[in-house]
Amino acid sequence: MAERGGGDRDREQQVEAVRDRLHELRERRGQARRRHSEAEGQRERREGSGKERSAGRSRRRLDVPRVPRRRLVPDYDPESFGRASERIARFLGTGRFIVWMTVVIIVWVVWNVAAPDGLRFDNYPFIFLTLMLSLQASYAAPLILLAQNRQDDRDRVNLEQDRKQNERSIADTEYLSREMASLRMGLGEVATRDWIRSELQDLMRDLEERGAIEERVAQETERERR
Repeated sequence: MAERGGGDRDREQQVEAVRDRLHELRERRGQARRRHSEAEGQRERREGSGKERSAGRSRRRLDVPRVPRRRLVPDYDPESFGRASERIARFLGTGRFIVWMTVVIIVWVVWNVAAPDGLRFDNYPFIFLTLMLSLQASYAAPLILLAQNRQDDRDRVNLEQDRKQNERSIADTEYLSREMASLRMGLGEVATRDWIRSELQDLMRDLEERGAIEERVAQETERERR
């Protein structure tokens, strides 16, 4: 009996130890789950804050106007500058510009040759005049090139539009030719007035021939009866 009592106590102690062990494992598992859920929540909060910051940046980029940056080169409208360069290049290529430039050069030379010494501002060999002409030529060349480039761009656009227009015209012509061919084929199968007239004449001939044959047959049968 004493041995049985001792065995039962040992079993109870083992069962209690197992229960304690299971309870401890459950608590550890619960703690691990809580730590995992807390870590997930922190990560989600960090991701959410990062998304909000990126969204805020994008909103700032799209909604808030940017602060204009300082540039060394002044801002200008390329289209207006191009139109002005075309007007200047068009004026430089006219006879009016040549006449006015010739008049200015003649007046310049005559004044600096015939005027008193105190009133002359560019003595011979007219270095200031040469400098002014060189400056005018140095500005005129790039302005003329810019105007030519703009004209080339316009010509390219016009050529592209003409090519598309030609393609549409060719397509329309092919469509019309196909429609005309189909109409001709359809008209070839339509009964015309002459064809109907000829068919009616053939039918009348056939009826007349049949009527004549029937009369002959009737006459022969009457003769036989007689």
